[in-house]
Amino acid sequence: MGVRIAVIVALTTLFSYVHMYKTLRTEALEQLKQHVSERGHREQAIFVLGEDNHALLKATLEERIQNLPPEEVSARFDRLFVQRPDGTIRNRAEGLDSTKVPCVFVPQGVNVDTDLRRRILASYDVVSWYGPAFHVRFTNTGVTLPNGSFILYWPGNSTWCLEIEPDFRITDFTHYTISLPENDPERKTIWSGVYQDPVSNKPMASVSTPLEQEGRHIATLSHDVLLEELMARTINDHLPGAYNLLFRDDGQLIAHPELTGTPEQQKAHLRDIIERVKNHPPDTTELELPQHNEYLATARIQGPGWNFVTVLPEATVAWPAIRAASTVLILGILSLCLELAILYWVLQQQLTRPLLAFTRASDRVAAGEFHVELDTSRGDELGQLARSFRLMADQVQRREEELRHANESLEQRVEERTRELKDIHTQLVQTARRAGMAEIATNVLHNVGNVLNSVYTSAQLAKERVVDLRLQHVSRIAQLLQEHQSDVGTFLTQDARGRNVMPLLDKLGQNLIEEQQEIVSLLNDVGRYTEHVGDIVKVQQNYARIPRLHESVQLAELVEDALRINSAGISRHQVKVIRDLAALPPMLTDKHKVLMILVNLISNAKYALDAVPPAERTLTLKMEPMGSDRVRLQVHDNGMGIAPEMLTRIFQFGFTTREEGHGFGLHSSAIAAQELGGTLTVHSNGPGHGATFTLELPYVPGQKAE
Repeated sequence: MGVRIAVIVALTTLFSYVHMYKTLRTEALEQLKQHVSERGHREQAIFVLGEDNHALLKATLEERIQNLPPEEVSARFDRLFVQRPDGTIRNRAEGLDSTKVPCVFVPQGVNVDTDLRRRILASYDVVSWYGPAFHVRFTNTGVTLPNGSFILYWPGNSTWCLEIEPDFRITDFTHYTISLPENDPERKTIWSGVYQDPVSNKPMASVSTPLEQEGRHIATLSHDVLLEELMARTINDHLPGAYNLLFRDDGQLIAHPELTGTPEQQKAHLRDIIERVKNHPPDTTELELPQHNEYLATARIQGPGWNFVTVLPEATVAWPAIRAASTVLILGILSLCLELAILYWVLQQQLTRPLLAFTRASDRVAAGEFHVELDTSRGDELGQLARSFRLMADQVQRREEELRHANESLEQRVEERTRELKDIHTQLVQTARRAGMAEIATNVLHNVGNVLNSVYTSAQLAKERVVDLRLQHVSRIAQLLQEHQSDVGTFLTQDARGRNVMPLLDKLGQNLIEEQQEIVSLLNDVGRYTEHVGDIVKVQQNYARIPRLHESVQLAELVEDALRINSAGISRHQVKVIRDLAALPPMLTDKHKVLMILVNLISNAKYALDAVPPAERTLTLKMEPMGSDRVRLQVHDNGMGIAPEMLTRIFQFGFTTREEGHGFGLHSSAIAAQELGGTLTVHSNGPGHGATFTLELPYVPGQKAE
């Protein structure tokens, strides 16, 4: 028996270890993947913002160079800048406020003609407009010209331009050389490697964008980004037991922690990690490094194209499983020892015969013979058990009856307690909902208002239909028949007016039936819109932290529901709707949140088309899958468009461009998209070029309706 228990303990320990290891490994790799993905998106934000800034700067500078009035160039240039005795041209010291305006430096020996003055003055204006805003995230903003002139907004070094040497050549710096045609043949925004800032001696990287005119390089736009915080986060902010690396595609390390082993072993370790990341398939983010017993997860930093890698040692996963298995093994051994000790003691007391007597007595009791004879003279536990057994035999029937009554009473108490708990739960839910009503009132009113516009329109149409019912014809026919009551048959068959009565009644009946059907259809719309009002209120319960269950829905049906809710306004605004909806299987999501977002987007697009001639108003709805785990919905209009400076504010609470708007719809829609695990973004090429709102949602397969 002891051997069997030992085998069971060993098998249980092995199974526990394997199960715990697999479970912990799966959870650790999923956490690793999610961590790297989130870190990659977070760390690349500054680089993506830098490229967006440059797109805006480049377009603005091109426009400013072309539109700067010639008569303004010389006058403003002489008013802002002065030629020093050393041959350089710099800002006038009395008018230089480095916190508001950029500094300008033209090295000695440069021919400052009208074209150069125009470019310097245009660059000065553009950097003045955008430099202070960009300084929140970037060290400086500058424009470098091929002749060595530069315009730089750098509040941290306010007197630098006034103090540098006359022969200073900024064109030798990294931010300029990487933008030259031989280093940037595609003439796009490009990032430098990591280098030491010559002024602050801190690690930084530069982003540069060349500006060309008629195939000639005329300027380089630049931002400097300090990397001290990024490198510190890479080393210090990591998963428990893991560590992070940041390196370029060419293998240059940007940030990494100290590894164990000799310097040669550390270099070999890092080299293996870099090679494994460089050679992995493009669609794979989770990797194994078996020679070092490690797992890797990698994310691409958009912009400079760096690689952010988190390394998780296998021991970090295996050690908790080993500890759990060890606990199971120790408890099993202790249980085995205790079992053997008890077994030995029982056998030593010769329990075989007393137990056999108890077995026979039990069989007799089971057969209905409650009078049993046992050895009750013993003074130990067995004697006491024998006496108790005899008493038990006498009381079995009574206790069985009592047990039955007790079970019935217990069931009744359980039901009462269950009702009490349900009442308490209901009270808690109501309390929580009342606490959240004030917070969500604004969003509820906005979304309900969108639907109530459709309810009002449908109700007005129904009212007009009722008013237009030709009921007066019925009264006239009844009056005519009453006048000829005595000779109705003759009147209907021979009188000229009488012969028209029956066809008129038939036509009038058909007309009333058609009007009735249209009124019923409008009232059905009112009912559906009213139901959606209730659904909107339910959606807002999420803000009061009341959980909602996802349900299986067809996204195409939700798009059609949103169009129906806005149908009155779409018809009134004479908008042409184009559908490009891919056939997608059902998916699990919060139906009413998605519907609320689509209603808001379609309503906003409808108003954006007011500035377009009615014959050209087009609203395009597109739905398509994005891989196997995402779905994209796009709402595009060819309306008024959105200015570039408005794109970053469009989802802010209270921001609106309509006089009657209140800025709640897009804000609440963006929050709802985040709560669904997705995103809501906007793109526009500028005023007059329309806008496209893109809703991306996670795809979780749902069940098909039977």
